Amino acid sequence: MYTCVCNAIRECELRKAARQHRGSAESVYAKLGKRPNCGHCLEEAEELIAEEREAMLTALEAA
Repeated sequence: MYTCVCNAIRECELRKAARQHRGSAESVYAKLGKRPNCGHCLEEAEELIAEEREAMLTALEAA
């Protein structure tokens, strides 16, 4: 599924980038070589990034 239609960023790409880079959705987009255009995706992107990072922490704590 696409998270950002303007930049054709898929959810899986955003989640992977969230695991590899710190910062907000805008900084994760920058690491993907993109930048928000219309901005409609940013709220959902922030939620996905937070969800992915929380899952990483949970996995580390369980290990």
